[in-house]
Amino acid sequence: MRKLKLIMSVFEILVGAALCVCNLFGLIDEFWSGFGVSFIIIGTLFLLRNIKYFKNGKYREEVDIQSSDERNKYLSLKAWSWAGYLFVMVAAVGTIIFKLIDKEELMMLSSGCVCIVVFLYWLSYIILRRKY
Repeated sequence: MRKLKLIMSVFEILVGAALCVCNLFGLIDEFWSGFGVSFIIIGTLFLLRNIKYFKNGKYREEVDIQSSDERNKYLSLKAWSWAGYLFVMVAAVGTIIFKLIDKEELMMLSSGCVCIVVFLYWLSYIILRRKY
């Protein structure tokens, strides 16, 4: 699994470089070259982290313990649930504010996001209820 992550980080760097080169030749606009730069940065950071994982036994042990620790898994799931609740609340408040300041497009986008998250929650609940 770790070798796959190493390969993926190299792939991200290559995709980022390709996007930047395509921009230099005028094939794509600046948005995609900015995306490419971020791919290069993220890929490089992940590559360095994976190299450290393979070369440093103590770091590898710490990472393996953290990834298999039940407390960390619980905290991660709890953080996702809080993030979901907070996103719905912020988007709902945004819907009201955008409506009050007469920004219809932003209001529709914000309310649509609330609907999508609530629908995904409902769908996940149904699937998980049947599974467990």
